[in-house]
Amino acid sequence: MELEIRKLVVQVEEVTREAGRPVDPPARTALAAAVIANPLAGRYEQSLDELAELGAPLGGLLAERAVAALGCAPNDVVAYGKGAIVGLDGELEHAAALLHPRFGAPVRAAVDHGDAIIPGTKKVAGAGTSITVPVTNKDDIWSFDEMSAAEIAIPDAPRDDEIVVVLALATGGRPLARVKKPG
Repeated sequence: MELEIRKLVVQVEEVTREAGRPVDPPARTALAAAVIANPLAGRYEQSLDELAELGAPLGGLLAERAVAALGCAPNDVVAYGKGAIVGLDGELEHAAALLHPRFGAPVRAAVDHGDAIIPGTKKVAGAGTSITVPVTNKDDIWSFDEMSAAEIAIPDAPRDDEIVVVLALATGGRPLARVKKPG
């Protein structure tokens, strides 16, 4: 199965001030999203291998775009997250097939490793629905400073027979992070 992409959307958020204070260095997060055709839309299939196979090239493409948008070296990325919105003719398991079996390895390669799981979220919804992607430290899931989220919405996606797949990468944690683990 060939990956059929209708649209790519990349957005970068850079927070330079928070609570009246400068954020130095600025907190930067990039979201790269692909609007893809759902080859299983409108029908139930026991095997989701067709979608799982698309995960690796999709993860690699989105990671490449997000790192480029951040304009940094791959090892400068410290946090990541993923998500998907399946159009109304699909099912939640279609997102799981794309995001879990093969998506992560090319993302980790693009950001110069990543020992922690890539947190994710998924839902079934119509065009214009936003998705909030959880973001955590790429090497330590328990690092509080990077526990955050990033949000994206694409006005015309997903159409009923599409899936929006999103990768979030960040070069730092929350602006002015100062919540620590109990000692």
